[in-house]
Amino acid sequence: MAAPAGAYVLRDATFTVEATDYANQCTSVVLTPEQATQTLKTMVPDGIVQDVDTAVWTCAINGIQDYTDAQGLARLLTEMAGLPLDIVFTPKNGGVAATATVVGKAVPFGGEQGAFTTFSVELPIVGAPVFA
Repeated sequence: MAAPAGAYVLRDATFTVEATDYANQCTSVVLTPEQATQTLKTMVPDGIVQDVDTAVWTCAINGIQDYTDAQGLARLLTEMAGLPLDIVFTPKNGGVAATATVVGKAVPFGGEQGAFTTFSVELPIVGAPVFA
């Protein structure tokens, strides 16, 4: 079997929130579907019925805390907590991009002495991402 033609290493990425690129403030961005599987077993040996539920997507972001007004992703997410935000994530420039609407959440402020202040947040995606 041939190697996958679409394989890539995540670098030279773009991650825009409300049309501003914040890739330089992120260490990782991952869009993840969660899909429950329902299983019903009947009383015969091959009596198994299974179905997969609709995917519920989230956008997990890890990044550096930048609370500078009109610049920092941490500040934008905190100020827009509970509100819809349009995102576009391209893991490799020129490759496939995912577009979605997420709901903002507040992120931490502060951290340990002598260390970079970082944040991790998992934002719910409204519906599902569109891949182009």
